[in-house]
Amino acid sequence: MTQFMKIAVQVKTPARKNEVVKVDDGTYRVAVTAPPMEGKANKAVIDLLAEYFDVPKSQIEITKGQTSRQKHFMIH
Repeated sequence: MTQFMKIAVQVKTPARKNEVVKVDDGTYRVAVTAPPMEGKANKAVIDLLAEYFDVPKSQIEITKGQTSRQKHFMIH
Protein backbone atom coordinates (compact mmCIF):
# COMPACT_ATOMS: atom_id res chain seq x y z
CA MET A 1 0.00 0.00 0.00
CA THR A 2 1.36 3.42 -0.96
CA GLN A 3 1.56 5.99 1.80
CA PHE A 4 0.91 9.63 0.97
CA MET A 5 0.15 12.82 2.79
CA LYS A 6 -1.93 15.81 1.71
CA ILE A 7 -0.96 19.18 3.12
CA ALA A 8 -2.18 22.77 2.77
CA VAL A 9 0.48 25.44 2.41
CA GLN A 10 0.29 29.20 2.68
CA VAL A 11 3.19 30.66 0.67
CA LYS A 12 4.88 33.97 1.46
CA THR A 13 7.01 35.38 -1.33
CA PRO A 14 9.35 37.12 -1.64
CA ALA A 15 10.53 36.61 1.93
CA ARG A 16 13.77 37.51 3.69
CA LYS A 17 14.65 33.85 4.27
CA ASN A 18 13.47 30.39 3.31
CA GLU A 19 11.59 28.55 6.06
CA VAL A 20 8.85 26.02 6.74
CA VAL A 21 6.62 26.47 9.80
CA LYS A 22 4.04 23.89 10.86
CA VAL A 23 0.80 25.67 11.76
CA ASP A 24 -1.19 22.56 12.72
CA ASP A 25 -1.78 19.02 11.45
CA GLY A 26 -1.70 19.20 7.67
CA THR A 27 -1.18 22.96 7.44
CA TYR A 28 2.15 24.72 6.89
CA ARG A 29 3.39 28.22 6.23
CA VAL A 30 6.32 28.36 3.79
CA ALA A 31 8.38 31.48 3.13
CA VAL A 32 10.67 31.59 0.08
CA THR A 33 13.08 34.22 -1.19
CA ALA A 34 12.33 33.33 -4.82
CA PRO A 35 10.06 35.66 -6.80
CA PRO A 36 6.57 34.48 -7.80
CA MET A 37 7.32 34.40 -11.53
CA GLU A 38 8.00 31.68 -14.07
CA GLY A 39 7.43 28.96 -11.46
CA LYS A 40 10.47 29.97 -9.39
CA ALA A 41 8.54 30.27 -6.12
CA ASN A 42 6.76 26.93 -6.68
CA LYS A 43 10.10 25.23 -7.33
CA ALA A 44 11.55 26.81 -4.17
CA VAL A 45 8.56 25.63 -2.11
CA ILE A 46 8.95 22.08 -3.44
CA ASP A 47 12.69 22.18 -2.66
CA LEU A 48 12.00 23.31 0.92
CA LEU A 49 9.24 20.76 1.50
CA ALA A 50 11.46 17.96 0.15
CA GLU A 51 14.17 18.94 2.61
CA TYR A 52 11.69 19.39 5.50
CA PHE A 53 10.01 15.99 4.99
CA ASP A 54 13.25 14.27 3.86
CA VAL A 55 11.80 12.98 0.58
CA PRO A 56 12.95 13.36 -3.04
CA LYS A 57 11.55 16.42 -4.87
CA SER A 58 9.97 14.05 -7.39
CA GLN A 59 7.67 12.78 -4.61
CA ILE A 60 6.02 16.18 -4.11
CA GLU A 61 3.35 17.61 -6.40
CA ILE A 62 1.08 20.64 -6.34
CA THR A 63 -2.51 19.44 -6.52
CA LYS A 64 -4.27 22.80 -6.17
CA GLY A 65 -3.32 26.48 -6.29
CA GLN A 66 -0.55 26.50 -8.90
CA THR A 67 -0.75 30.32 -9.15
CA SER A 68 -2.18 31.07 -5.70
CA ARG A 69 -0.59 31.72 -2.31
CA GLN A 70 -2.84 28.98 -0.91
CA LYS A 71 -1.61 25.65 -2.28
CA HIS A 72 -2.30 21.98 -1.68
CA PHE A 73 0.44 19.41 -2.04
CA MET A 74 0.54 15.63 -2.23
CA ILE A 75 3.65 14.01 -0.79
CA HIS A 76 4.15 10.39 -1.86
